[in-house]
Amino acid sequence: MEKKDFEAWLDNISVAFLSLTDLQKNETLDHLISLSGAVQLRHLSNNLEILLKRDFLKLLPLELSFYLLKWLDPQTLLTCCLVSKQWNKVISACTEVWQTACKNLGWQIDDSVQDPLHWKKVYLKAILRMKQLKDHEAFETSSLIGHSARVYALYYKDGLLCTGSDDLSAKLWDVSTGQCIYGIQTHTCAAVKFDEQKLVTGSFDNTVACWEWSSGAKTQHFRGHSGAVFSVDYNDELDILVSGSADFTVKVWALSTGTCLNTLTGHTEWVTKVVLQKCKVKSLMHSPGDYILLSADKYEIKIWPIGREINCKCLRTLSVSEDRSISLQPRLHFDGKYIVCSSALGLYQWDFASYDILRVIKLPDFSNVSLLGFGEIFALLFDTRYLYIMDLRTEKLISRWPLPEYRKSKRGSSFLGGEMSWLNGLNGQNDTGLVFATSMPDHSIHLVLWKEHG
Repeated sequence: MEKKDFEAWLDNISVAFLSLTDLQKNETLDHLISLSGAVQLRHLSNNLEILLKRDFLKLLPLELSFYLLKWLDPQTLLTCCLVSKQWNKVISACTEVWQTACKNLGWQIDDSVQDPLHWKKVYLKAILRMKQLKDHEAFETSSLIGHSARVYALYYKDGLLCTGSDDLSAKLWDVSTGQCIYGIQTHTCAAVKFDEQKLVTGSFDNTVACWEWSSGAKTQHFRGHSGAVFSVDYNDELDILVSGSADFTVKVWALSTGTCLNTLTGHTEWVTKVVLQKCKVKSLMHSPGDYILLSADKYEIKIWPIGREINCKCLRTLSVSEDRSISLQPRLHFDGKYIVCSSALGLYQWDFASYDILRVIKLPDFSNVSLLGFGEIFALLFDTRYLYIMDLRTEKLISRWPLPEYRKSKRGSSFLGGEMSWLNGLNGQNDTGLVFATSMPDHSIHLVLWKEHG
């Protein structure tokens, strides 16, 4: 049949076929298939596969595609990205899906980022970091060497670590380089805290001192305690320094003059921790913006209002056992909203507005686990063998890192957590720098640091 005649015949057949009912169309196709040979059947099979495919992501409105994609898990979505460039483009632009996936991993979300392709990249970075944590590959270690006697006091801030030693010196280190920036002669330090200009030290000689970094000069000497000073904190705005001592008292000092403004009594054990912090919640006893002092001993945490006034009375005393049978670990977290402390019974979290216990997190063999840091998503814990990361949403340990054997100091604690912002959620920038530091019997300081992203 000539081409022209064939095209006319095909047009007539097509018009007639379209006029048939569905049943008649099916009978016609069955008859044509029965008349076909192998070549025609093979051609029909190959084309049917293509004709039956429907690219729903391409055909559906974008909003409906995004709605359907929400029902798939991230790993399936990553596999779907390999189907075609169009699928990869649509799936990568589904911001809500990837933001949710990041949140589920404990990642912070910055809603101000408008780039629709940004969050898939963030998820890929997040999944890598979380895999490193799970596989115990997220950290690395190093050491600081420079003291000639045991280090008893540690304090970390903004990439700098201060160490106070039995060699009557204090040093300031750049953690990223391991270099000593300042080294000054002091007394034997049981506690240290610093800023850009000064260093404040609490000592086993029962005094507190303030030193100038640049010259090493002692600018103030605070005398009045009758026992070793285990903890210090200060606030330049209030011109107040507080100190906790083995004489069972907390003293409030004028930072600029060294004058003792008040002695807070009521503790019946060594005061091993004092924290001066601004309140962030409202209650009958305090308002947002009020300064609050927390002091802790072996069994109790006391809460004091503090400011420019000299006198203050204890607002509340917190404990985990009425008969004082359970002791507290010498670690205390207070962010203005919550108070957290660990004990042999577990990790206790109090609501600062009501002083009610919000929850008690229990783990096997928790009697040996101490608190280092507590956030909205993660908690950092340790014992004599490992550093632990807990997901506070599930209260499960998600990672651990081995620690070297070290003897615990008989004269104060010598370990601390480093950067803490990541405990409120990782974001790809805050998982850098120091994680943990502890002094060693050979007078060095052992550091655990975040490893750079792979």
